[in-house]
Amino acid sequence: MELKLPYKYYPRDYQRGVWEAMTYWKKKRMVCVWHRRAGKDLTGINIMVNAMVQKVGVYYYLTPTYAQGKKIIWDGIHDAMKFIDHFPKEMIRSKNNSEMKIELVNGSLFQVIGTDNVDTLVGTNPVGCIFSEYSLQDPLAFKLIRPILVENGGWALFLYTPRGHNHGYDLYEMAKESEDWFCERLTVEDTKAISVEDIERERREGMDDELVNQEYYCGFEGFLQGSYYANQLRDAEKEGRICTIPHEKNLQVNTYWDLGVGDATAIWFMQQVGKELRFIDYYEMSGEGLPYYVKYLKSKPYNYGRHYAPHDIRVRELGSGRSREETARSLGLPFQVISKIAIDDGIHALRLIFNRLWFDKVKCKEGLNALRQYHKEFDDKRGEFKSKPFHDWSSHAADALRGFAVGHRDRIDRERRQFYQSKRKQKA
Repeated sequence: MELKLPYKYYPRDYQRGVWEAMTYWKKKRMVCVWHRRAGKDLTGINIMVNAMVQKVGVYYYLTPTYAQGKKIIWDGIHDAMKFIDHFPKEMIRSKNNSEMKIELVNGSLFQVIGTDNVDTLVGTNPVGCIFSEYSLQDPLAFKLIRPILVENGGWALFLYTPRGHNHGYDLYEMAKESEDWFCERLTVEDTKAISVEDIERERREGMDDELVNQEYYCGFEGFLQGSYYANQLRDAEKEGRICTIPHEKNLQVNTYWDLGVGDATAIWFMQQVGKELRFIDYYEMSGEGLPYYVKYLKSKPYNYGRHYAPHDIRVRELGSGRSREETARSLGLPFQVISKIAIDDGIHALRLIFNRLWFDKVKCKEGLNALRQYHKEFDDKRGEFKSKPFHDWSSHAADALRGFAVGHRDRIDRERRQFYQSKRKQKA
């Protein structure tokens, strides 16, 4: 029996552009910034099914988290039909629910993967990838996959609604100027898929104007709902504190770390000039040990002062019996250990000092994108934000900068105590 693809899916007029870009124009990189409920994943899954028939290979459908991948793609339903049922049964050789994997009779493999565990992507060889809600994903995932796609001539499609000036915005701005990329931004005015009456109903039910602009008109100007540092970053942008910042060769550079265990390590590089706390650089990587980061620091032209790390650097590893603090010291990297305080107190400490912070807009771009993304966890049952952060890719940069605020406060308190102790000794 001959099957017709796409299977039980008929693209709307506004969804045909990306189909043509891939099928007729043979584009290898595509960006679709579409409004809420425009059919992003329905279109994406059918594009992938079609591609898997055309070329045998491994295909990944990447989502911000494993849980979202299961809920939205693997178990997701549109018009009473599951997304994965757009794979005709006659084409399927096997299906693995626990790994969210489908093998076709022609040998192609499909898998849903959460980018909250990017290390699983190392060493893989996909020929086609869809990044669903890319603006909420860990951008490191594409960095790891990109060289593979370049080598094997694979393709990547990015589907998302804006979430402020983060890596999704950067990708869109780059793609719209490149002849090699297909780039499309569709609002409700372009698609007519949602009526003005529906949007006004959302407003009446409490959806604020900034969120309406983001979700339905694809505006990049707003911040993610529940963002911890939205106001502070807005002020920094207005006051010109996110700009080009020169490295002062005569001044020491202090570093502030969030040391990942099984995930990313983040490092901020800071110089103090008078009252200005200047962050001149930022670096983040995953899947590497301390020797790698020591080598990286040595590759920089910086004269280092102190290196600060969180308290858990003193925890001893079961295998070696040594702490990472001891390992770092043996590699010539002595750490100052930051005192342990409640996360909320650390966030408050960073907010208090934020008006003194300056950031290099290029070298710190990844860190700034993470700060914009860092937000409170949302309680779906209660319909409100919890009082704790949502742990995702943005946590590493935010935790490292929070460590800076606590470490800076510790140093000021220590110097103040030493000053008054010396005064008392003089009087005695």
